[in-house]
Amino acid sequence: MLDVQVIETSSLGDRSYLAHDGESAVVVDPQRDIDRIVALAGRLGVRIEWVLETHVHNDYVSGGLQLARLTGARYGIAAADEVPYDRVPLHDGDVLEVSARMRIRPVATPGHTFHHLSYLLDGPTGPEGVFTGGSLLLGTTGRTDLLGQDHAHELARRQRTSAQRLAQLLPDGANVWPTHGFGSFCSATQADGDASTIGREKQLNPALTLAEAEFVEQTLAGLDAYPAYYAHMGARNTAGPGPIDLTPVRTADPAELRRRVDAQEWVVDLRSRKAFVHSHLAGTISLGLDGPMATWLGWLIDWGAPITLLGDTPEQVTQAQRELARIGIDRPAAAATGDPAQWAGGRHEQVTTMVTASFTDLAHALRHGHADHLPAPTVVLDVRLAHEWRDSHVRGAVHIPLPELPHRLDEVPAGPVWVHCGSGYRAAAAASLLARAGRAVVLVDDAFADAADAGVPMAA
Repeated sequence: MLDVQVIETSSLGDRSYLAHDGESAVVVDPQRDIDRIVALAGRLGVRIEWVLETHVHNDYVSGGLQLARLTGARYGIAAADEVPYDRVPLHDGDVLEVSARMRIRPVATPGHTFHHLSYLLDGPTGPEGVFTGGSLLLGTTGRTDLLGQDHAHELARRQRTSAQRLAQLLPDGANVWPTHGFGSFCSATQADGDASTIGREKQLNPALTLAEAEFVEQTLAGLDAYPAYYAHMGARNTAGPGPIDLTPVRTADPAELRRRVDAQEWVVDLRSRKAFVHSHLAGTISLGLDGPMATWLGWLIDWGAPITLLGDTPEQVTQAQRELARIGIDRPAAAATGDPAQWAGGRHEQVTTMVTASFTDLAHALRHGHADHLPAPTVVLDVRLAHEWRDSHVRGAVHIPLPELPHRLDEVPAGPVWVHCGSGYRAAAAASLLARAGRAVVLVDDAFADAADAGVPMAA
């Protein structure tokens, strides 16, 4: 039996894979920080023979080219993808004899992109599974609108055809190993489960259970916005990404931090939102490492804007630097570690707190016009995405999705703002943006799923 190791990048909702037979290995869809993969291959004592891409990625900068150059492996991508660097052009029906015990068969599976490939993994006894990239995911498929709305319908049709083909080529017991679908915005809908087989997908995946017209309609209707930084990933990957640079970020002193805050730059507090609301440097933005920091920061900023990172420890800054490099934000402008008092240089007036509330507090305030020790909610601001808003929302709330908020702050009505999202993470980012703009804000740090039970009036 062959062994397939998962290299998880949970912050982006993606997986890379290393498949091996004890001696030779194949890597599929590696993230940019390839040191994780090199270390894994070293621990396993295997040689990387092939690095394969299922498609030109839109949600992260690939490490495939650099991994192939570093290890001497052959780098395989779809022949139809025109790139300026050396690679092995792969076609549907090719057979890659990795070793006497392992081979890879590329299969054309257009849908997520026009030239998408999946890779069937064969062992000594036959097919063991398929690396599906953004094609057949767990209970869903990859989204079909990343190349523009003009192609979304045709690609959705092809996506279903590709899924049907994989189901015909492989036995029910074959494993399905997707790249996307674990929180990635490349997924058409939220993935179902953590592992799957072809047989399981035949039972529950819309691409394998619905007629073509119904599948296409359902897929297109469910597509919501995706991160703005995706616009830069495809071009970067097509051009050939350079090696990652994780050397330490330059340290900023309190005076520099204050200059950057006063200039309305992105000075990002990486600590948990609980730590942020207790105490933070005034004018900074809460995007903690306990959530998908890189995704939201990459979506919120004007691309190329300077970013300064604040963390409890150097390790926090290093982690954030790695996550940002995965989406092409290579060098933060500066960083500082410690606590808000240190970042303020002892100037206590520059350290502040944030007011928080629950949905129970919000229900009381809406019912009675006030809440103990909390400003009355003149505005309830919902910063979730459009599909979340359509499902259910607070009656009378204002809806501005978080990615749009930096450029729509002047649309938030005057008065104290109570801001919420689905769990509190995005609301903390929104509340910090509002506070930086001088607004009185209350962070509803609570689960939206509990809002109705708490007595908040809802609209569907």
